[in-house]
Amino acid sequence: FFHQIDKGLQELLRPDRIPLLLAGVDYLLPIYREVNSYPHLLPEGIIGNPETLSTRELQTRAWKVVQPYLRKAGEEMISQFRQLAGTGKTAGDIKEILPAAAQGRVEKLMVASGAQIWGSFLPVDQTVELHAKHADGSEDLIDLAAIQTLLNGGTVYTTDPEAVPDSSPVIALLRY
Repeated sequence: FFHQIDKGLQELLRPDRIPLLLAGVDYLLPIYREVNSYPHLLPEGIIGNPETLSTRELQTRAWKVVQPYLRKAGEEMISQFRQLAGTGKTAGDIKEILPAAAQGRVEKLMVASGAQIWGSFLPVDQTVELHAKHADGSEDLIDLAAIQTLLNGGTVYTTDPEAVPDSSPVIALLRY
């Protein structure tokens, strides 16, 4: 049974690098861990019968386990950004990031929570036009960059605005 679950999860999660958190009764979790082949299984789990928990309670418990993992991954991305600065493998301007995301060149994107940059993006000629505020025909370019990054197999992190390097609301690590 657990081999079938593992196979199904592999098919579902294979292209992703998202953490897998187990929730279940204490004697079943080690059995699944023995057959698990997904490399991003978290060492901790939520012990107990998840059927007795509300969706809200399950989410709250899961977030307590997953948040430190995601925070660490975001800190590692910032460290990589600083190390690669000046090499052509980083970007800190939405006018460079958005076309790169649309072309599949963004490996990792870091977004300041709540940040918005209004404008428009023309995919045909890869141009970005900034708008001072939301107007007809404008969209949040940070959201669009995040969507394009995810669609092209990249990873998106969010963090507090003051944690993003270079006082930018968005930064990127580029594949090439």
